[in-house]
Amino acid sequence: MKSIEIKGTARPVVGKKSTREIRKADSIPAVLYGVERGENNLPVATHFTVTNDEVRNLIYSPHIYSVDLVIDGKACKAVLKDIQFHPVTDRILHIDFYQITAEKPIVMEVPVALEGLAEGVRAGGKLQLQTRKLKVRATYDKIPEKLVVDVTSLGLGKTIKVGELNYEGLELVNSKEVVVCAVQLTRAARGARAQQG
Repeated sequence: MKSIEIKGTARPVVGKKSTREIRKADSIPAVLYGVERGENNLPVATHFTVTNDEVRNLIYSPHIYSVDLVIDGKACKAVLKDIQFHPVTDRILHIDFYQITAEKPIVMEVPVALEGLAEGVRAGGKLQLQTRKLKVRATYDKIPEKLVVDVTSLGLGKTIKVGELNYEGLELVNSKEVVVCAVQLTRAARGARAQQG
């Protein structure tokens, strides 16, 4: 997994009024949930702001990143946990980050990449990627940039499900029955099959 550095500024005041002012200044309110636990065993939260420019490459990217987050000079490793967008303008309203360590597993969505020419495609079928991202649980240093699925032996009308996939050091969190990709029969392939039969 690639890493990206993001610089932020700590927020001394938290509340609706200060949040509005932050957004007016073209910045984004953000929260880092740390590994330390505070009251009621909840993660200790650090409130800070980031600029749109700082997070653009993290958010508008097909890649996944670990984040070298620097808040007022203090650095830690984190991952993007959640983003809230404005329902009309698509402007970023809020971002949550989650601190990570080399020991503690995290759950992240990783893009799926299909590799190879499927047998079913050679026979006239159409390969379809049905699940673009899969959730994996692992320590962040074991999480790959993408999950490669070899489709070479995938025949006409066949599917590959989550339960058939296996990656070293990773646990797939999605249901085993979720279809990742399939080779669907096209009209041309159906016609060829009918002639053979």
